[in-house]
Amino acid sequence: MAGFWGRRSREQEALAAQDADLARRAEQALVAADERIRSTGEELAFAQAELGEALTSDTKAALDAVRLHLQEAFQLHQLNHDEIPDTDEELRTRNARIVQLCEWAEGLLTEKTGALAATVAKVRRTPEVIAQVRKDAEALSARVPQARETITRLSARYAETAMRRIASSGDEAEQLLAFAVHGADVTERRRAAKHNDEAIIALETATEAVRRAGALLDAVDEFEIEALRAESTLANVVADSRGDIVAARNAPRTPEVAAASAALEAALSALAPIGTLNDPFAELTQLRTANSDLDAAISRAQYRIEHPLPSLAQVQNALDDADRQLGVARGLISGHRGWIGADARTRLAEAERLRVDVPAMLPAEETREQALASARRVAQLASEALQLAQRDIDSSRPQDQGWGGDGWGGGGQRGGSGVMGGILGGLVIGSILDGIFD
Repeated sequence: MAGFWGRRSREQEALAAQDADLARRAEQALVAADERIRSTGEELAFAQAELGEALTSDTKAALDAVRLHLQEAFQLHQLNHDEIPDTDEELRTRNARIVQLCEWAEGLLTEKTGALAATVAKVRRTPEVIAQVRKDAEALSARVPQARETITRLSARYAETAMRRIASSGDEAEQLLAFAVHGADVTERRRAAKHNDEAIIALETATEAVRRAGALLDAVDEFEIEALRAESTLANVVADSRGDIVAARNAPRTPEVAAASAALEAALSALAPIGTLNDPFAELTQLRTANSDLDAAISRAQYRIEHPLPSLAQVQNALDDADRQLGVARGLISGHRGWIGADARTRLAEAERLRVDVPAMLPAEETREQALASARRVAQLASEALQLAQRDIDSSRPQDQGWGGDGWGGGGQRGGSGVMGGILGGLVIGSILDGIFD
């Protein structure tokens, strides 16, 4: 009994220490939250003077929400220190709620003041960004004539279908750069009018226009290299394709191989003649596709030679064997319902379910192999079910009660010997017992 009271006393002391720590945390959190509200209000006032109401409205709404919800925390704190006595549970609940509210307020204000600081930094960097936009626009404008010259030169070498991706890049880049300069001017005017939110939008638009113009001009420079690389690769693919067509003549001449070989020959014939405008990208894609189709067709034909398709007679024989196995297993299990365990019944159910799906696989050649495998699997499952059922019958049959004498085949000469004698004896015993209990 002394040990029980000692343990109870230690538990109460530990709980009291936890309550004291919670109360201390609640007071500290409340003081920190109050200070955070004050400092955030000052930051917001300075930001409003610099940015205006539009860019600071989100932070103001968050601050108002924090002030509203922390009123509950201050009220709970006041209840903890009024003249009305409180239970330990009431104090514990109030302090936990105070800590929760203060942590929420700290997290929300941290998030919003961080976003506000980023906006302030962006607005303060506006002149620097405007200068960079104009500098980049001027540098890119100097590249526009060169890009147009490159497009004109490449148009004399490649077909219109290949040039579509860069044909209007020079004009588009020039329009984007003019739009970027205009956006920079709008940013300066909006910033001078204290409309910083509109100034930021205009500046972001101008920056994006400069980025897109640079990407267009870079694409013109890269196109020539990509086209040369495509032409080099195309020559190699043409040589490989011609070799594949020759090799296909020695491959198994299935209809699929013949069609794929004809498609590859047509793709080779469709190549632009030497000295004419061509589209190396489209031609390379077309040749690669036809080449891959021929390789796949040859692989399937060779696989079929190495693995001949089973005939309908083979599948039917396997299915007949599976049906015989199923019949034996089904008869044994249904004749000894109380003796058979779950494993044998599960194997039989799985075999019967798989047997139902086999006929649908027979007509189509592409599923005939699957039909043969399924039929063999049915036979295997039925055989396993039969073996498990025989094991269950042997383990459930009464021992040394005169049932396994010579006349029943329990091991005597007249009834057979070994495992088959035991199985036959079990079948007879099962039938007798079923008749008795039924």
